[in-house]
Amino acid sequence: MSQKGLIEHRIECADVALRAVAKGQGPLVLMLHGFPGLAWSWRHQMAPIAEAGWRAVAIDFLGYGGSDRPLDPRAYAADRIHQYLHAILDYFGAENAVIIGQDFGAQYAWNFAVRSPERTQALVATIPYDFDLAGRALLGRKETAAPDAPAAPLVASPDHLPSERFAAMAAEHFIHFHYFQRVGPADRELGAAVPEFLRRIFHALSAGGDLWSWKQKPMGGTGYLDVLPPAPPFPWQWLSEEEFATFVAGYDHVDPMRRMIGGLNSYRTADINWQMGREWADANVDVPTLFLYGADDPSFSFFQDWEPRMRRRVPGLRDMIAIPGAGHFVQQERPEAFNAALLGFLETLAT
Repeated sequence: MSQKGLIEHRIECADVALRAVAKGQGPLVLMLHGFPGLAWSWRHQMAPIAEAGWRAVAIDFLGYGGSDRPLDPRAYAADRIHQYLHAILDYFGAENAVIIGQDFGAQYAWNFAVRSPERTQALVATIPYDFDLAGRALLGRKETAAPDAPAAPLVASPDHLPSERFAAMAAEHFIHFHYFQRVGPADRELGAAVPEFLRRIFHALSAGGDLWSWKQKPMGGTGYLDVLPPAPPFPWQWLSEEEFATFVAGYDHVDPMRRMIGGLNSYRTADINWQMGREWADANVDVPTLFLYGADDPSFSFFQDWEPRMRRRVPGLRDMIAIPGAGHFVQQERPEAFNAALLGFLETLAT
């Protein structure tokens, strides 16, 4: 877990700048976190990857940590993210890279492998391909249903914008996808309670956490902290109080409306990204791919029929490994098992 020898970089990407940390020399391994996360989310992977002969790089994504935090959601859209990832590879002089993604970082990594396979040496992801983070099949995809199949309900219909699906879910119970769409309420609530929110969401998404309590609450007048159960005191098995404090510090900002802007704007680009995704509706993932996920990830309850869909849509799939006792933050909750599988995969690429 030592962070000794890390070199910090500030990378200009079009009209924004991103903070990155790097360790080692060799082919590039680029790690992309999700929400909530930071470059710090990969603290257990930096040294092992570098010691295996690779250049380990983790970034604070746009809107997080030491990177720029624009308020405009358009800066976080899929086409912009794609440009930023190209700029990162260019900065490090890498013709291509192994891309590792978790949560939203996995979504961006899948997209990069589809749209720029020539720059993707390989891919490691922790959430399934062909799904957005609302847990429904990506709306640009064109998998054809049987002629006599019943029409999909609005919440899962491929013919409706994500925001329309979110609203349909919100008619039944609280759903954060919908709550995050409107600028203001979530920004103020979570920006004013960073430590409490991070503590609760980290625990809710980890193995054994209670992510689904929000289904018991109505949408109207409910905030996210109203539905997330309290978390136990530190230390946890996978997160110490000191490590947690680093996350809290990384989210701090003089402007409270920018403290959670990276994660919130990733949800607010759902409709824009759905429109862009139509161009790639029939694309499969051909690059060498490792699917490495937490066997107890509570978010997988969103995903229907994900395994057979993955096997159809990812011809480059080398292996699919479930790590017992790990939830959504698999690389942090079970770093030894995660690193062993990852390094084994990297070794196959080097031969």
